[in-house]
Amino acid sequence: MDFFCTFCALGAVFLSNFAPVMMDYVNAFVSMLNSMSPYLLLGFFIAGLLHAFVPSAIYSRYLAGTGLRSVVTAAAFGIPLPLCSCGVLPTAVALRRSGASRAASTSFLIATPQTGVDSIAATYSMMGLPFAILRPVAALVTSLIGGLAVGHWERKGALDDHVEEGNYEFSELPKGFWNKVLETFKYGFFDMMQSIGRWLLIGLVVATLITVLLPDDFFSAYARWPLLNMFIIVAVAVPMYVCATGSIPIAAALMLKGMSPGCALVLLMAGPAANMASMFVVNNAFGRKATVVYLLSIIGGAIGFGVLVDYLPGMRDLFVNALPSHVMHHGMHGASWFNTLCSIFLLCMIVLALGAKYWKSYQINHHKTATMKEFKVKGMMCAHCKANVEKGLAALPGVEKVTVDLAKGTALVEGFVPDQLVIDCIEDLGYQYEP
Repeated sequence: MDFFCTFCALGAVFLSNFAPVMMDYVNAFVSMLNSMSPYLLLGFFIAGLLHAFVPSAIYSRYLAGTGLRSVVTAAAFGIPLPLCSCGVLPTAVALRRSGASRAASTSFLIATPQTGVDSIAATYSMMGLPFAILRPVAALVTSLIGGLAVGHWERKGALDDHVEEGNYEFSELPKGFWNKVLETFKYGFFDMMQSIGRWLLIGLVVATLITVLLPDDFFSAYARWPLLNMFIIVAVAVPMYVCATGSIPIAAALMLKGMSPGCALVLLMAGPAANMASMFVVNNAFGRKATVVYLLSIIGGAIGFGVLVDYLPGMRDLFVNALPSHVMHHGMHGASWFNTLCSIFLLCMIVLALGAKYWKSYQINHHKTATMKEFKVKGMMCAHCKANVEKGLAALPGVEKVTVDLAKGTALVEGFVPDQLVIDCIEDLGYQYEP
């Protein structure tokens, strides 16, 4: 009896101390989700339309040159596409295989992961109109600089001639209008959710932790050195994986704690545009010099635009004052029924998509046969990576069936094919085999 009373007393103390913090956390999370969900759903829908109705092969038709026109066209194609820094890789290499110049492919590779229709809409909802405008503009400028630099060296023949071969092909569009409509919803609200749903939730959770736990003046002490903060953000953000949409709530939360808008822009640009896996693939597919240009364009462009925002007279105040009121005063104030319904629908679709993803992983691992061989593949981040590996391995002679488990990072290969051939194919595709 004494033990039970002591336990109840400790539980009461715990609840009295931590319940308010938990409520603050829940309110902040729900507020961020409510503010982003309508724009995210709109972005996912537009992403589905682009995927289902626009033939990907049309891109290479206009991207064969090394001059300004092809580089601008590649960037304009890439900016609205909702592809992450690893999902863009097979598309960029497919452009190259289909006749696009290395300059245009590099421009596409730099512009695409920095932004997209979904992230532009979400940026407007969380960070205001100036950020929503400047983000695609910055992506365009950095991609032009990188693409034109590669084009200059390409015309001079100064780039590496050898390019690794791989099984990169454009997917065919579904036949018929209604099949395309179904594909629009499937890709936008299921495949895209599988690709970035986890990273979006992680971004929201991290942003909520920052909002609740960090003091409001946390970054005020470091406001005198914004340029140093930018280099620190680049050093942390470039190697790691974060999608363009998932980085938005983190950047907004850090701004509320005193981080300068220029530093937040650096996070929004550099974080989604590169990671270790993408750098490895770019090096294989485009060569070492093009990879150096790719990284310098991203880092230099991010810091350059960050400096403009922080040091140009009036710009800093413009971006700070444009933060939406619901972000400045986080909480469940004035949450409309429409936003709430959008949030519920978004969460349900994410749970459904991720549940299907991990249920498939469970089924795969409980229905293995003697003819199956499992290979660990490092570097797969999204559904595009999964499709790329499946397509590449399925093309090998002797392979009967390939099943990629994205959750565990494995590829099950059924058939009669030498292990080394599978390993070589994995590495040619730009991923790493782990024994």
